[in-house]
Amino acid sequence: QMDRLMSSGFQSNGHLNMTHLALHFSRYINGVAMRHGQVSRDMFPSYPIGSITNGVHALTWVVPPVAKLYDRYFPEWRRDTLYLRHAISVTLEEIRASHLEAKETLMEEILAATGKKLDPEVFTIGFARRATTYKRADLLFTDIERLRSIVRRVGPLQIVYAGKAHPEDHAGKKIIQRIIQISRQLPDCIRLVYLPEYDMDLARLLVSGVDVWLNTPRPPLEASGTSGMKAALNGVPSLSVLDGWWLEGCIEGVTGWAIGPEHTGVETRPETDDYEDAESLYDKLQSAVLPLFYNDPLDFLEVRRHSIALNGSFFNTHRMLQQYVVRAYL
Repeated sequence: QMDRLMSSGFQSNGHLNMTHLALHFSRYINGVAMRHGQVSRDMFPSYPIGSITNGVHALTWVVPPVAKLYDRYFPEWRRDTLYLRHAISVTLEEIRASHLEAKETLMEEILAATGKKLDPEVFTIGFARRATTYKRADLLFTDIERLRSIVRRVGPLQIVYAGKAHPEDHAGKKIIQRIIQISRQLPDCIRLVYLPEYDMDLARLLVSGVDVWLNTPRPPLEASGTSGMKAALNGVPSLSVLDGWWLEGCIEGVTGWAIGPEHTGVETRPETDDYEDAESLYDKLQSAVLPLFYNDPLDFLEVRRHSIALNGSFFNTHRMLQQYVVRAYL
């Protein structure tokens, strides 16, 4: 049987190529984001490859204070997440209050886990995912002096990290070690904590309790990504590299902010190096994100509201499974 498979063209360098085998015998093939579909078609041009963008389960990831708010305005969201479109009618004050409750819960967990007391009034960035090199978890610290200069000019900053490396991923472990070392060198206006024992319960607190969700993968290696979707369900906008799902979810200054050069669609993304992406990240923090949070809090709440109504209502498993049923399973 193995000889027959090898002689049928499913081999590469003398080994059975499971990807070609799976592609050949699949009735329907798709990427998990529009960009992922395009990258896959470039890699395997002889196969018809579509795309169905991933989604996350709202009832799992929406935290209690936010769920109570949705229940008051549109209780149908629990059986049909499309009702989150009506979040555009929720008052900004109620969005502020529900997020503050989630943020204070996160701060309490941080205090219990690390002994470090963070301030719920200070702008807080969240970054939590598997620690591996292409995720570039330390991109934010490419130029610490630049980061220090930004917070001196605009306002203080808190950063909350979490995430584990694979036991055999030694480069990923070194990234964690570097971030912990950096946390001991930062000035008082920048506070950084790396939370231990990352799991789903902690992830739920993070995606709901920070002010912005940071994602810095090296394109085009992010097939989809889902943590930013979980944040959007809780009214937390993303500050992310334009790759994976964020190419579809990012409306600049409306649902969040993009890191890197402007894009013309899911098919293209100009090549940049780490330094260029770090400069873009600093520029967005200095000119857009931090000033909006500290100087125009109502406009920042508007971004929160749009994150729910535009991204939370779409990037979820209700929509995803409907697409799989209609386009793939039937």
